[in-house]
Amino acid sequence: MSEEVGGRRARGGGGAARRAERTAVHFETAKFIERNIPNLEILNEEALQIIENNAEQVLEEIGVNFVENPAALDLWRAAGADVQGERVRIPRGLARQLCKTAPSSYVQHARNPERSVTVGGRGLVLAPVYGPPFVRDENGRRYATMEDFNKFVKLGYMSKWLHHSGGTVCEPTDVPVNKRHLDMLFSHMTLSDKPYMGSVTEPSRALDSVEMSKILFGSDFVDQNTVMTSLININSPMTFDGIMMGALEAYAKANQACIISPFIVGGAMAPATIAGTLTQVLAEVLAGVAYSQLVRKGAPVIFGAFVTSIDMNSGAPTFGTPEASLITYGAGQLARRLGLPYRSAGSFCGSKLPDAQAAYETANSLNMGLLAGVNFMLHACGWLEGGLVASFDKFVMDADQLGVLHHLAKGVDMSENGQAMDAIREVNASTHYLGTQHTQTNFKSAFWRTDLLDYKPFETWQEEGERDTIQLARERVAKLLSDYQKPAIDPAVEEALTDYVARKKASMPDAFM
Repeated sequence: MSEEVGGRRARGGGGAARRAERTAVHFETAKFIERNIPNLEILNEEALQIIENNAEQVLEEIGVNFVENPAALDLWRAAGADVQGERVRIPRGLARQLCKTAPSSYVQHARNPERSVTVGGRGLVLAPVYGPPFVRDENGRRYATMEDFNKFVKLGYMSKWLHHSGGTVCEPTDVPVNKRHLDMLFSHMTLSDKPYMGSVTEPSRALDSVEMSKILFGSDFVDQNTVMTSLININSPMTFDGIMMGALEAYAKANQACIISPFIVGGAMAPATIAGTLTQVLAEVLAGVAYSQLVRKGAPVIFGAFVTSIDMNSGAPTFGTPEASLITYGAGQLARRLGLPYRSAGSFCGSKLPDAQAAYETANSLNMGLLAGVNFMLHACGWLEGGLVASFDKFVMDADQLGVLHHLAKGVDMSENGQAMDAIREVNASTHYLGTQHTQTNFKSAFWRTDLLDYKPFETWQEEGERDTIQLARERVAKLLSDYQKPAIDPAVEEALTDYVARKKASMPDAFM
């Protein structure tokens, strides 16, 4: 049933889907960013070589732990590593050699082919916040529900500058832990047609993600293409647990992409220095990417770096700091030297509210990601309170600002039109440019335009109720949700997905731990 239905969808869907497409609301979604600006490189050749040498030394002398995963230990042993108990010491150069079979870029296909993305090279794919158990709206901070999750998926689908639907945009705590991944995947697959992420909280849930994707795209299509990019966190320092590695194994075997990402809190989970942290990040990524290639040569993977520092007074993580930026820039250089796509940065902030602190820290983090050469930016919008909270207001505020990244990435237009000599001659130092032909031709596309912020004169702003940014954001959330129309999907595919979810849920008792 699922292969046949999925096959029909892969060929474009049935007549019902085409009729729905003709009546759907159409809105603009920007293509993923392709940079025309240079990356900011802060490490010279000597520094890069020192860090790379130190990382190899860490792998060889100290090693990494692969816990509760005997099969992984067997693979490492067969590859030539020194395995003692659960500690794997990797001979100098072995991990780097294994990493060479990982692709430098890959296409993640969306069910709407126009929204497929390329991860790697000069590209930048923007995906929303991931993982918060709490949400914040006009009623304050509370535990997230499945209804909240669906709203975030709809907002992501309607957001012009967001290329990816993401994964666990919030943790729906009203659904059993062992079943919520099914509802979250169903939401991404049916309420949006942008690319999405799979589940990683248990290997069987990764397998469910693959099976549901085969229903959506067709079994043969998934076997031959990448349709998911999923997040595999390393338990820093230097530990790879069986649950995350089990999910990695499931995805790698299915040729689905994984982000291999250390979870770094400087001073707690990594050294308190930039070079020391970069050494550990590189060692952990080398081991994780190498292991993915032991599972399946050529499996697509991303060099990940989630980096923050710690406030030594409170113990809380801090965001938007210069140290995190320097590590992010340096990790980008290390990723490019390995020939791997790079994941880092996001709308990071430690603020409890979408206030000035949140704006400063988020702006620092977003711009850092663009300049660092990031290819996949998770948490690009909606992040609040150190990642504990997904905020509806901040989601649309951040999503609006992602347009700035698109325009910065264009660089400077040096074409004949960009040089604007005709306009300069027409004005002839005697008038203004508003009426020139050049301005008339370019005014619609020359400047980034916000869909949220207020640039009106004071008197107009006052007459309209003196609305602040949070009020404007709430109105924006309401408008996007009211304008939302579900993207067309073959009814037979949706029925098959619904059936799969129902059968899987019925096969197990609820578990909330």
